[in-house]
Amino acid sequence: MQDILINWTPQETRVAIVESGAVQELHVERTLERGLVGNVYLGKVARVLPGMQSAFIDIGLERAAFLHVADVHVAGQIGRHGGGGGGARGDAPPPTPIEKLVFEGQSLVVQVIKDPIGTKGARLSTQISIAGRLLVYLPQDDHIGISQKIGSHELRDQLRQRMAALVGTRESGGGGGFILRTNAEDASDAELGDDIAYLRKTWGHIRALAMKSPSAALLHEDLNLAQRVLRDLVNDHTGSIRIDSRMTFDALREFGQQYTPSAVNRLQHYKGERPIFDLFNIDQEVEKALARRVDLKSGGYLVVDQTEALTTVDVNTGGFVGARNFDDTIFKTNLEAALAIARQLRLRNLGGIIIVDFIDMSRPEHQESVLAEFRKQLARDRTKITVSGFTQLGLVEMTRKRTRESLAQMLCEPCAACGGRGQVKTARSVCYDILREILREARQFNPREFRVIASAPVVEMLLDEESPHLAGLSEFIGKPISLQAEASMSAEQYDVVLL
Repeated sequence: MQDILINWTPQETRVAIVESGAVQELHVERTLERGLVGNVYLGKVARVLPGMQSAFIDIGLERAAFLHVADVHVAGQIGRHGGGGGGARGDAPPPTPIEKLVFEGQSLVVQVIKDPIGTKGARLSTQISIAGRLLVYLPQDDHIGISQKIGSHELRDQLRQRMAALVGTRESGGGGGFILRTNAEDASDAELGDDIAYLRKTWGHIRALAMKSPSAALLHEDLNLAQRVLRDLVNDHTGSIRIDSRMTFDALREFGQQYTPSAVNRLQHYKGERPIFDLFNIDQEVEKALARRVDLKSGGYLVVDQTEALTTVDVNTGGFVGARNFDDTIFKTNLEAALAIARQLRLRNLGGIIIVDFIDMSRPEHQESVLAEFRKQLARDRTKITVSGFTQLGLVEMTRKRTRESLAQMLCEPCAACGGRGQVKTARSVCYDILREILREARQFNPREFRVIASAPVVEMLLDEESPHLAGLSEFIGKPISLQAEASMSAEQYDVVLL
């Protein structure tokens, strides 16, 4: 059973999903930094790149967005949103060259499918998909897809037949493609019909705006985080949804009554004196999720390193010596790590290529058991994951779909002192940099005196352990060298002033 906690302030909404007393997921949306995935814009083609089969599209953001030919909708083809239960295009012809599909200055209705991350602009698609409570609407298609998580083939066929009858044909004023979401499995025809009507109305509004709006205009904005909780995160295992803002509670109840009536009776206005996130020590969990080291209950620990190219997770036994022999110690640590890693991936929202270095296991059956447990824990993740198994070097290679920034990317920025390296030079190294700089300057200029301005630890080392070297340099260049400590300077910063 899971509980959902919603902490709202004017500047930020935070949502925590708690299972068995532990935080499994954390979602953060800041008013000034709302994600763009799902938003629909009237874009203008700024540049076509035939060599990359891509185009840059101006949608009014700081950086131009990116459109690849694979994401350009072509009439008569089922796009990448085709969904489960059919629509595979393994033997489809290669895509039409992008220079034959778009041209510079052209206006296009586009949708963001991936937020800007780092220096990369948003990723776009011209195949629009609008998510409802039960369905995803593909207005340019006539395909009906079924979520692969829905039951048997018989049930999927039944749902497809029911949807075909409800959708109708374009000639009769209906049509359009739809994908049934997982929570549509037990929906009635009336509920599906309501969702179809809502989605078509939304698309009609988008088309009307596109006809009269200037380029780079926002035509449709996805739901806010609190609303997406009711649409996407609530399921049969959700016990309660607690909100600490009366205004947000009232707004969610109104939204839920219209779109997610089954979730309304789970909404609770939290009136407690303690902050709602204090109930499960969520702020402390956030701090832990930003750290490199994650301690395991057994005494082992994980080391998580996130880089631009990939994320690595290293498993260590630490102080765990509870098993009868070393093989069992390793096996039990790896089993515990499998659960912890799956949770950390969700909590930190780590995406892209992920390499897990479990402790080396000599017995093949232990490897198989650990991998099976890892896959079992990863199956709880709503994000698409592919696990390749153990490599010859004993590493587990996997990918987790990345659609938004990780928790660290959202809450942190590169350290000003180390430039994001995660380490700084020692005070002694900085002292030697300074001595070399003084010697370099003395060969070019003839000042009366050199003054060194640096951080306190560096100045202290120059006055203490490195004082013989400083005095020797002063004698060698024939100039006095004075020192000045500057509290505002970081460990690696210094300045050599010529007086």
